[in-house]
Amino acid sequence: MSDRNATAEAAAPVHDPGQLIPVVRSTALVRCNPLTKIAVALVLMIGALLSIDLVSAGVVLAFTFLGLPASGLDLRAALRRLWFLPAGALLAAWGTAILAEKTGAVVVDLGPILMTTGSLEAAAAIFVRALALATPLIVLASTIDPRDLADALIQHVRLPEVVVISVLAAGRLLGLLVSEWQVLSMARRARGVAGGSLARRTASLFGGVFVLLVVSIRRATTLAMAMEGRAFGRPGRMWRRRSTFGARDLVVVASAVAVCVLAIVSAHALGTWNPIIGSN
Repeated sequence: MSDRNATAEAAAPVHDPGQLIPVVRSTALVRCNPLTKIAVALVLMIGALLSIDLVSAGVVLAFTFLGLPASGLDLRAALRRLWFLPAGALLAAWGTAILAEKTGAVVVDLGPILMTTGSLEAAAAIFVRALALATPLIVLASTIDPRDLADALIQHVRLPEVVVISVLAAGRLLGLLVSEWQVLSMARRARGVAGGSLARRTASLFGGVFVLLVVSIRRATTLAMAMEGRAFGRPGRMWRRRSTFGARDLVVVASAVAVCVLAIVSAHALGTWNPIIGSN
């Protein structure tokens, strides 16, 4: 591939079935190296992980949502994939509100359920902290092209090429496996095999799983033969294109570090800093 074609491919919008959420437009963040995106997610997670307080986690979460347009994601598709995070965070907050140390004025007193202002503050901090920990990782991981990640892991992390390419091939077939299961289920319902009583539906489920297993084994055999025919595992280059770092990678990482520092400083300034190390 020529340098001109590689540049055009990097600047074009990404529509990859292996990605969690479709990237509808290319931005500087989308064009960053996959390892940079992972580093940014880890830095932001550290900013929210060091302390259990509402301010530091809120700063990280606010930055994540403000930077969501830079990810190039379809907003509605992203929200559909992130809907479960508030539900999980709410469960964690509910448990914290019930089990946390009861300090301050009593707000709810229903027998075994006792909530005070202190426990509710802790629950709110856990809720925002859970969102701040998970949202950056999911958003940034959704912008990573699995092929670019494989190239970066091989060239920079020096992971074994055979292992990386094998995992990449298996991961890119998961979407096809889901599509085949949907088609198989519709075909069995159209033939009147999948309906009926609970016992019949259970038998149909096991039958469908067996058919899917046979199809998967056949595809794996074909894929293995194709990779062997292309000298998979032999000495030589096994990556798609060179993985590089640029100025935008440095800017993105520096921005994440700045947000992490801002979150810590803001929590200290407002007196909410509650580090997980050394806290009671």
